[in-house]
Amino acid sequence: MKISLLLRNLVILTAILLNIGCDQVTKNIARNKIEYHETIRVVDNFLTLTRVENTGAFLSLGSNMPGFIKLVILNVLPVMVMLWGLYLVIGKTNMSKLLVTGLCFVIGGGAGNLYDRIRFGSVTDFLHMNFGLFQTGIFNMADVSIMIGMGVVLVDIYLKQQILRIQDMEE
Repeated sequence: MKISLLLRNLVILTAILLNIGCDQVTKNIARNKIEYHETIRVVDNFLTLTRVENTGAFLSLGSNMPGFIKLVILNVLPVMVMLWGLYLVIGKTNMSKLLVTGLCFVIGGGAGNLYDRIRFGSVTDFLHMNFGLFQTGIFNMADVSIMIGMGVVLVDIYLKQQILRIQDMEE
């Protein structure tokens, strides 16, 4: 029993570290190979690389906040949330594998962006997608991890609701 719990926690930590590593490797490449505000077309006009430094959060929200408030909202609060999430995924062994996977992606992505914010004072973003009528903001692989993780969490919630609905119909 203890070995399987240790293996489970090792897999969780590995998943989180892989998310952080993927994010940091791609950001390092972007910092070294893409000039600030340079635009490189990768797939016609659909996928471009454009390096920016984001001093705020998602889509630069909060970049103009006063220093102390910005520190609390963009550094302290995310650390607390990620530590709480880590406590949950390691401490709550009755969570579904799908939910744990989603939370590992969210924690790993959040940690990747937080590392940038603490080390560089900003988060390096470099990916942009143009779907014609819809365009993304400029983002990074940590943002991709967070979005995938939240999608997986939502799928887990949806599946659990469906199971409850089926069980209610059987009663």
